[in-house]
Amino acid sequence: MSTSPLPIAFSVCLFTLTLALPAPAADAPRPKPNTRDPHTPGYVTARELPDGTVPPVNADGNFIIGPTHPKAPEMTAPAGRPQGKVFTLTMKSEDSKIYPGIAREPHTFGTPDPSNPNKLDVTTSHPAPYTRRVGVYVPSQYVPGTAAPFIVGADGIDKSLFTALDNLIAAHRVPAMIAISIGNGSGDAQGSERGLEYDTMSGLYAEFVEKEVLPLVEKECGVKLTKDPDGRATMGCSSGASCALIMAWYHPELYHRVLSFSGTFVNQQWPYNPATPRGCWEMHQHLIPESPAKPLRIWMEVGDRDLLNPNVMRDDAHDWVLANEHTAQALAAKGYHYQFSFVENAGHCDGSMKQQLLPEALEYVWQGYPATGAKGK
Repeated sequence: MSTSPLPIAFSVCLFTLTLALPAPAADAPRPKPNTRDPHTPGYVTARELPDGTVPPVNADGNFIIGPTHPKAPEMTAPAGRPQGKVFTLTMKSEDSKIYPGIAREPHTFGTPDPSNPNKLDVTTSHPAPYTRRVGVYVPSQYVPGTAAPFIVGADGIDKSLFTALDNLIAAHRVPAMIAISIGNGSGDAQGSERGLEYDTMSGLYAEFVEKEVLPLVEKECGVKLTKDPDGRATMGCSSGASCALIMAWYHPELYHRVLSFSGTFVNQQWPYNPATPRGCWEMHQHLIPESPAKPLRIWMEVGDRDLLNPNVMRDDAHDWVLANEHTAQALAAKGYHYQFSFVENAGHCDGSMKQQLLPEALEYVWQGYPATGAKGK
């Protein structure tokens, strides 16, 4: 497993920044996202489904759904059905060798580098402690001592995921998996701990999970987690979704399955890295097109009112809808097994959309895993 040089370089960067902290530029007004048309020239060709329906769980390709989003029945806990046990763990920054903690000063952001439109200078980020919670769902069907498949989620305890798994596992539509919902280290975007964890283009976060989170889960929850990458999935929304894809991209020996809501496949990496100068925008612009296909199965979604350029950079690499459309194009060109839903009448990380799509997304992502009995692609 590789070890990123980021912590050393980042420490030097932080030391330099603490020597001189110029006043940050005020946040520029954020453009209001317009409602995008899925038939826009340059967007992927997609199959438009009847309103209220979701894509087949075993079909690759591009779909248009909406505009109404009925709640899937699997998102309600039925009376009398077995429910998994949920553990809540706490992790502190002082115990981490990988993420000792940073924070950006409140009400500050950063200043675009006048000589490089892809670079944001953040001078108000500094070391800071954090505490994160980790929710661990263990299904009632788990057999102690066996190595279980699992899914790692971002941004904290996801009760809706646990409910969906209770129903899908009982119906033998997905394997009896453990779900690990990891809270972020606080903040958002460039200069924050969350941004550092989720938007950095490297394998570091996956290594943090492997070295510091999974051993804690096994110890405290009395479970055993599979080492088989085909039995491991990642998921998230927004930067948590870009993190899910980044984890599998840089460590396909650890993860083969990815679930993304409103993926932040845009230029939000900090500190700046010349190897990936446009952050996660590089994923669809260069990395996927120019790399051999990896053994990944990817489900992804974007809303027609998803985010558009919500910061001061104006670098033409902050359009969430376009980023997801381009990612779908890149995956298709490389022959990946993926499913992409363009969701009408939905915003960023839209709650109604998730209540409709999450069960189908989980089934799609786990197609082909032996425990489901599914024989999909």
